[in-house]
Amino acid sequence: MSPPADSNPTLGIGLKCVSVVVFVGMQTMIKSVGDEIPAGEVVFFRSFFALIPVIVYLAYLGDLAQSLKTEDLPGHMLRGLVGVSSMMLSFFSLPRLPYPEWISISYGTPLLTVVFAAIFLKETVRAYRWTAVAVGLVGVSVVTAPNLSLLSEGGLASGEALGALAALGSACFAAVAMIQIRRLVQREKTATIVVYFSLTSSLISLFSLPVGWVLPPAQDVAILVTAGLLGGVGQLLLTASYRYADTSTIAPFEYTSLVLAITIGVFLFGDPLQWTTILGALIVVSAGIFIIWREHRLGIERRKARRVSPPGGS
Repeated sequence: MSPPADSNPTLGIGLKCVSVVVFVGMQTMIKSVGDEIPAGEVVFFRSFFALIPVIVYLAYLGDLAQSLKTEDLPGHMLRGLVGVSSMMLSFFSLPRLPYPEWISISYGTPLLTVVFAAIFLKETVRAYRWTAVAVGLVGVSVVTAPNLSLLSEGGLASGEALGALAALGSACFAAVAMIQIRRLVQREKTATIVVYFSLTSSLISLFSLPVGWVLPPAQDVAILVTAGLLGGVGQLLLTASYRYADTSTIAPFEYTSLVLAITIGVFLFGDPLQWTTILGALIVVSAGIFIIWREHRLGIERRKARRVSPPGGS
């Protein structure tokens, strides 16, 4: 991948870090409402109100009408269905797990994306990346093992055991969503993908209305609306960060969310911090950073090969 036309790595990293803070703020608000509000209802607030900052920004740029033009509506619907499944499981698990543990499991998504890319997109995955993926998934198992052991003690009635399973399921669906996004970006604009995801996920989440939506108190409504707005702002910041720096430069800063999660989890929610969470998170983060570094090196090698190749590629 060549450097962005408006290359400014410092600005790109800054935008990425701000987006991480915004997304952590969104997750903190969702966790604060607990498990009193059904996950489908939370997904609706997260998706629908995220549209507001996105639409305002696109209207300001004069790109709103263009963002609604698509050549692959079924592809956007599929991305929305998979994304909603991931969000529902994610928001179901968030109140049931300590925050650092929840975010550590979510780090398994890029590792699983490598696996699914090899299966569905037939991408070439060499030994280095397979090794990193295997090590990273060991880290995820270290994080989840204490909770999954509750299956033999308390059965599925255990809240944390259910939360761990849901978080793992969310990571799997999120990885499939990443694969679908890779397919969409070949023909669709980023703004189009963002807008249609918010639209389709809002619509799909409404199907959960008959199975238990509640009327939240005014304070919880304000929290959920704010969480949705933050989600939209975070998406805009994240998208903008990739305009100024390449993926290999920006992606490692995603892991700064772990520091915030530990701080918020311990001091705001009183979550216990287990040594298995720290150890597993370090393993997952290390594997993720290695994959990013490896992709960066391969990108450099491919660019060098193109420069030395004779005209015609022969």
